[in-house]
Amino acid sequence: MHKKILNRVLGGLSDRNIRFRDLTNLLNNLGFSSRTKGDHYIFYKEEIEDIINLQPLRNGKAKAYQVRQVRTIILKYKLHSEGRNVQI
Repeated sequence: MHKKILNRVLGGLSDRNIRFRDLTNLLNNLGFSSRTKGDHYIFYKEEIEDIINLQPLRNGKAKAYQVRQVRTIILKYKLHSEGRNVQI
């Protein structure tokens, strides 16, 4: 299931149709820790300098620009490569 979401995020064709819960689960499975402040979900990882701040839309979807930000971080830090110990 998580590999499917990872492929959708990396594919870039359905940024407006990614469910917020799927995106947060993907980040958790990639080893990110999170904290919540109101409706802001803040994801961080020790070896990654970028912080991801997500807010859900009312319809349960993730914001398209935030999906793009997640994709950029996954690619920048090569979190999608098979050589890492990532459970997807």
